[in-house]
Amino acid sequence: MEPSPLELPVDAVRRIAAELNCDPTDERVALRLDEEDKLSHFRNCFYIPKMRDLPSIDLSLVSEDDDAIYFLGNSLGLQPKMVRTYLEEELDKWAKMGAYGHDVGKRPWIVGDESIVSLMKDIVGAHEKEIALMNALTINLHLLLLSFFKPTPKRHKILLEAKAFPSDHYAIESQIQLHGLDVEKSMRMVKPREGEETLRMEDILEVIEEEGDSIAVILFSGLHFYTGQLFNIPAITKAGHAKGCFVGFDLAHAVGNVELRLHDWGVDFACWCSYKYLNSGAGGLAGAFVHEKHAHTVKPAMDDLQCDIKLKGNLFAYGQRRK
Repeated sequence: MEPSPLELPVDAVRRIAAELNCDPTDERVALRLDEEDKLSHFRNCFYIPKMRDLPSIDLSLVSEDDDAIYFLGNSLGLQPKMVRTYLEEELDKWAKMGAYGHDVGKRPWIVGDESIVSLMKDIVGAHEKEIALMNALTINLHLLLLSFFKPTPKRHKILLEAKAFPSDHYAIESQIQLHGLDVEKSMRMVKPREGEETLRMEDILEVIEEEGDSIAVILFSGLHFYTGQLFNIPAITKAGHAKGCFVGFDLAHAVGNVELRLHDWGVDFACWCSYKYLNSGAGGLAGAFVHEKHAHTVKPAMDDLQCDIKLKGNLFAYGQRRK
C-alpha cells in the first residue's frame, strides 16, 4: 500500500501497523517511520542539545553525551547550524560599512524581509505579493482584524475555537471591545462535546451554518496548540464564505509543520510566527497573508497611527511609514 501524498500522521501510523500486522504502538512502526522519512538527513543541519547542558537532568539516568529527545519545537525550534555564519556575515558588514549595510550586500537590511519572502511562499502556499514578513504574530493579528472585522448590528460576532491560544483570545476580546461591543455576545466559541478533547468538524460547520449570518469573522487556529488537532482549513473557509463571513487562521503551530495552500483554499487572511517549526530563533519575524482578491477592496485601518499599505501590483502588505 503506497502512502498518500497528503497522508495525515495518524493515517500513516495505521497504514504501517496494518502492513506489519501489529499494534500502532509497536516499536516496529516507529522504526519503519524512520526508514520512510525522506527528510531525516536534515537532522544534521541543526544543533541538538546534549543532556549535560540541560537544567534539571538527572545524569545518573542518562549519558551526559546523549542528544536530548527534543519535543519543544512547538515553543522554540532548534538552532540551524548556519545561523552563526549568517549572523557573523551581517556583523562583519556592520563593522566594515556601518550605515551602508542598509543598501548593499547579499541581504541589504532595509529590504531584509523582502529578500526571504520567496522562501515563504511555498511554505504557506501563497503568491509572494500576498505575503508580508514583519512584526510579531499578535501585532499582525491585530492589524488584520482591524481591516477585516467591521461589525454591523446584524453581523458582529467573531467565531473561534474554545481554548484558543491565549494571546489570540485576548486579541479578539480587545478588538470586540474596541468597537464597543459586548464580549459575551460577540465572541462565539465552539467547544468540544462533553468528555471529548477535540472539536468535531460537523459541530464547527453546524455553528457556521446556523449562526453565520451574525458572524463577521471566523478566526481559527490552523493546528491547535494544546491538542494538536489539525483543523480542516479549506472546509471551514468554504463554509464561512457561503455565509458571507471573512475567514482567517492563526498558523503559529501549522506553518512549517503541515502542508498549507492558503491561496488555493481562498483563505482571506492568516498570520504566523517563525520561531517554532521554522526555526528562526526567538524574536524572528512573523508573517501575514492577505489573499490577492482583497488587494483593492479591504483597506488598512491604521493609517492615522503611521501604518500604511504598500501596493506593488496586487501586493497587500502593511509596513511602517518611514519619515
